[in-house]
Amino acid sequence: MTETPVINTGPTDKANLTEPRLIAETGVAARIASIVTPVLIDLGFRLVRVRVSGLDGCTVQIMAERPDGTMAIEECEAVSRAISPVLDVADPIDRAYRLEISSPGLDRPLVRRSDFERHVGEVVKVELAVALEGRRRFRGRLVGIDDSAVRIRVEDGAEGGGDAQLRFDDIADAKLVLTDDLIAAALRRGKGQAGEAGGGGAPRRHGGLAPRYDHASRQRMKNSMKNKRAPGTPAAASQSEGE
Repeated sequence: MTETPVINTGPTDKANLTEPRLIAETGVAARIASIVTPVLIDLGFRLVRVRVSGLDGCTVQIMAERPDGTMAIEECEAVSRAISPVLDVADPIDRAYRLEISSPGLDRPLVRRSDFERHVGEVVKVELAVALEGRRRFRGRLVGIDDSAVRIRVEDGAEGGGDAQLRFDDIADAKLVLTDDLIAAALRRGKGQAGEAGGGGAPRRHGGLAPRYDHASRQRMKNSMKNKRAPGTPAAASQSEGE
């Protein structure tokens, strides 16, 4: 099978690739994150998020992007083919799973300081790990950040809710809210990229519908070979999908 090359977009600043995430996983997802991060950096990408869910038995979703926020569908496929054998060797999950590689969409997670800086002025949702004045969920316009916190102009009905200062250390989850302004900005970027592509070169996706590539990892075949099939089980049930 011919390997899909990662698209060369020129030199990437190492500091941008290795910028630490302020919001990260725990448990098995954290272990997977530690395994795939070096692979992503070598390919010129950085990790956004890892999620392990019960979808289709078990699905491992790895969300990644270039430092400028772009990722093409061909790159999702190339990243998947690079990461899959590394996960097979590390074996962080004790059962069969489906590996899914995707880029952030418009309503993307905010996990790094640069994510918050880039989206000042946008509407965000933030969930805290520790309640602030009895409250854990906030929605409002991101109006500023400082060394240790973000400031949100909270939307609390007609009366307004004022500004809330939320410490990075207390944030469990943060993401953009899909608004008309956000969609309009993405459309403008898309038109600009289409114009650039007309002059040569492939257009790059930035926001919008997130490119996604998924296939059943070789781990599925590996795990099925570990376990004895029940008598009468069709051979096709233990074959790896997507290979």
